[in-house]
Amino acid sequence: MDVNGTVAEGFEPVRDAFARNFTGLGERGAAVAVYRDGQRVVDLWAGTRDVDGTEPWQRGTAQVVRSATKGVAAAVALLLHQRGELDLDAPVAAYWPEFKAHGKERLLVRHVLGHRAGLPVLDVPLTPGEALDPERGPAAVAAQAPVWEPGTDHGYHALTYGWLLDGLVRRVTGRWVGEWLAEEVAGPLGLDLWLGLPQEVADRAGRTGRVDGPEPSGALRARPKRSVTAAYEDPDSLTRRAFAAISPFPDQNDPAYRAAALPATNGVATADGLARFYAALIGEVDGVRLLDPATVELARAEESSGPDRVLVVNTRFGLGYMLHGTASPLLGPGSFGHPGRGGALGFADPETGVAFGYVTNGFRKTVTADPRAQALIRAVRTSLGA
Repeated sequence: MDVNGTVAEGFEPVRDAFARNFTGLGERGAAVAVYRDGQRVVDLWAGTRDVDGTEPWQRGTAQVVRSATKGVAAAVALLLHQRGELDLDAPVAAYWPEFKAHGKERLLVRHVLGHRAGLPVLDVPLTPGEALDPERGPAAVAAQAPVWEPGTDHGYHALTYGWLLDGLVRRVTGRWVGEWLAEEVAGPLGLDLWLGLPQEVADRAGRTGRVDGPEPSGALRARPKRSVTAAYEDPDSLTRRAFAAISPFPDQNDPAYRAAALPATNGVATADGLARFYAALIGEVDGVRLLDPATVELARAEESSGPDRVLVVNTRFGLGYMLHGTASPLLGPGSFGHPGRGGALGFADPETGVAFGYVTNGFRKTVTADPRAQALIRAVRTSLGA
């Protein structure tokens, strides 16, 4: 496998691990980027731009990053808080009056960001066509009754997270999350990162698809716990219902799906776009810094931990971000970011000044800890001498 791009001196282990992902872990096409203290130190890509094609991956090839979108969207809420426009401890209904329905008048903004809102499912799922209408998802979660008392427990809001955030941001700013992100974040930083892929760059996005990796062996032979397997198989479980809030799930290669903006699931990015975004969360990148130190601490302060009512494993969340833990191992205890189901990952680690972005066209069964991304993280740790 020919690996293209560059690594700074000392980061050669990342290039080696990236190459091994192709030879040993079934990678088809992917890219990884790493920044340290605002400077890019890894910029690699290889394989094909389409999971089922032969055209080579280029430096600017982008992919749908699924739930890695959530970490990008969370920054919008945190920036609004930093600017004094959004109170994290205020009821959502203070900004969005229709949200009061079914006893949600005391549901706080921080409950949304910490996956504590009790709204991971919709009693009536949206069709793919309805999901692409920016008004329908927010209206559905505003009308939905919680399945647990908000603030008392946590569970991954796989799809509804995006509509909750979109409805809130729209009422605070007059703009949807994707619009705000493009104008206030992606534009100033020059990010190859979109929530609502514009037609003029649509040809940069490769086709994604399901791939199977090799079966693990020896000590790595791990199987999901029976409770996790049962939750995904039971059509009445919160797990199945959360991931079926859009039913059937749209074709992620459909241009109409990519052109829409679903802040939980359909961001499109290059690896550099994700890494550069996270680098600007924790430090200055070409004169631009997004979050001040106090807001970074808010982002990674633990809001939720323990058994997740949707994912049925122990998870940890800050305000909009997954935190380092067994379900989603990152670089270190202070890391915060978000994986995308099946592979993609973006995160920052303030202690080392590292920001990381990985995108792939080959989606695997993994929800939070893809072995390809984990191999790259271990290589970054090696490069840092940790």
